[in-house]
Amino acid sequence: MKLLIIEDDEAFAATLLRRLTKQGFECQVTHQADEALHVCHLFRPEYLILDMKLAKENGLLLIKPIRALLPNIRIVLLTGFASIATAVEAIQMGADDYLAKPVDTKMLLKALNGHESKEVSTLDSTLNENKPMSPERLEWEHINQVLSSNNGNVSETARQLGMHRRTLQRKLQRKPVVS
Repeated sequence: MKLLIIEDDEAFAATLLRRLTKQGFECQVTHQADEALHVCHLFRPEYLILDMKLAKENGLLLIKPIRALLPNIRIVLLTGFASIATAVEAIQMGADDYLAKPVDTKMLLKALNGHESKEVSTLDSTLNENKPMSPERLEWEHINQVLSSNNGNVSETARQLGMHRRTLQRKLQRKPVVS
């Protein structure tokens, strides 16, 4: 199981490398967007962890060329700047999953192994039907994906999403209809 980590934060990349090597992945790391395609061509990974912000580059711009080179690769986008808009954009460009930092090993392994989150499944089916979701529905789906990855822990989910716990609970109670 070959895994390429494209992450400009060298300390975080080293942490991911250690964690995932222990899980049986053969890992390589690159810290620069301009090296990513070359490393993909030489290493031929089956899995990819891609940081959305690579120094001054946008990691989203690497998704299509990597997908063209390796059509069966599983791409997981990581970001410290999570938003519904970037989640939608990442999925539309070809990412298989989208996770907000910090991410634990269990959640990362689920994403790499293809255990799709509710958000990704819903986004995929919506995109395939060419019916855009309302922003409220996208937000609700994203919140539920983060909640699920935290095993239902509302306080931890609220912390990761940067909102008050009560605000999160109110948002979860109002499930928007699919547009």
